Amino acid sequence: MKTFIADIIPKIQRYSQKLDNHTLLTNQHWVVFDDIKAEKNVYIFRSNNQLLISRNGKVEKGRWENIGNNSLLIDLKTESYLFKHGFFDKNILALKLDGKNEYAFLINENRFLGELDSLEKIINFLRTYLDKSSPKATKRSAYTEPPKQKVKIIELEMSEMETPSGPLFVEGGINLLDGRKIYKNLQKEPAENGKYKIGFMWYIYVKNGKAVKTSLF
Repeated sequence: MKTFIADIIPKIQRYSQKLDNHTLLTNQHWVVFDDIKAEKNVYIFRSNNQLLISRNGKVEKGRWENIGNNSLLIDLKTESYLFKHGFFDKNILALKLDGKNEYAFLINENRFLGELDSLEKIINFLRTYLDKSSPKATKRSAYTEPPKQKVKIIELEMSEMETPSGPLFVEGGINLLDGRKIYKNLQKEPAENGKYKIGFMWYIYVKNGKAVKTSLF
């Protein structure tokens, strides 16, 4: 589950539902947005606190629990994660890993298919809450994508990724890692073959100095 910096989240939290709104949370198909199209990951929070995680149709079972103070505890087979409330409505669930200022986005499957399938569209959708608070805002009967904005993208020559065994360096940005060259130092020595944990709940597989696969767990 990849996380993103999203400065807009604190600005719109007053429009958010609470995490204890279980009617809105449970029995929905929440698609994890990770900017990588090779794998579809769906989280289903069941009302009995069972968590179903579908990865391209293969299901793993876990547990989830609302532990108060706007916090969700997610228990998987080998690890547990504490998430803090970011933003929540019928379309988007933004969760902040406790201790980090980054958000994981889960999108209601009904909206993910076509409308909210990129980070830019997600941020633009969230901006509509700020529009509603403006005196000049007009009532919208349904979400319409705002006009496209120019986005300045700075591409680094190499980006650093932290792993439990030390940093790795990827040629270019860290999005869409598959096929990119991976180095073990700034001298561009190829990383050794193997599976590396990058961030939380996310792994990269390296072979012959290149990323051949990225996956959850």
